[in-house]
Amino acid sequence: MEPGLPHLRSAAMSGSLGQSSETMAPWCEALPELRGSMSTLRALDLNDAPALLTMLATPEVARFIPPPPTTIDGFERFIVHGTHEQAAGRSVCFAVVPRGVLSAAGVFQIRGIDSGFGSAEWGFALGSSYWGSGLFLDSARQVVDFAFDVLRLHRLEARAAVPNGRGNGALRKLGAVREGLLRSALCRGDRQFDQVLWTILDRDWQAAHRRRSLDAGASSNHA
Repeated sequence: MEPGLPHLRSAAMSGSLGQSSETMAPWCEALPELRGSMSTLRALDLNDAPALLTMLATPEVARFIPPPPTTIDGFERFIVHGTHEQAAGRSVCFAVVPRGVLSAAGVFQIRGIDSGFGSAEWGFALGSSYWGSGLFLDSARQVVDFAFDVLRLHRLEARAAVPNGRGNGALRKLGAVREGLLRSALCRGDRQFDQVLWTILDRDWQAAHRRRSLDAGASSNHA
């Protein structure tokens, strides 16, 4: 699952996730652990670099995303940069650790795209051995909850290359809405790909939560 990570966006182009130097939120210093039924999401640390290289620097994962690091040192620099961006209140990056496993299988990242803390771009990449396992949906729901409940965003945006059927299908299944087409928005080598722009609004996510709760209640009553 690899719609792409927004980590190559420069800090000068990024918005704050609603923080100022006087009002830094607790997550700027330390990310909470998010626990789903299949995974734990936690802060990255340098020990994750070898696992991320194994999981994400493969042709099938890297096909439709900005080029990931290709060495352990490169992933270590990515992790250090992410820590600095988090401390500045500009972005967060979670390691995805599958249940029963100690090493990271992928990452989710959220980066602010406006100074008013209204909107953010998010992306993810998971090792191909976990595609189709349900790990994406389990992890993504925790991340989106964090975005709306803790970061207090009202809009999340994601991009996925048009040929990336698996990534587009995952976002659709999560409940994202296809808003538009970004022509030739992703360059990989000498090729250019159109990207689909997917969005989730806080009010839509809350409504989906209520529907899932009602469905769960109805199922338990019939059990």
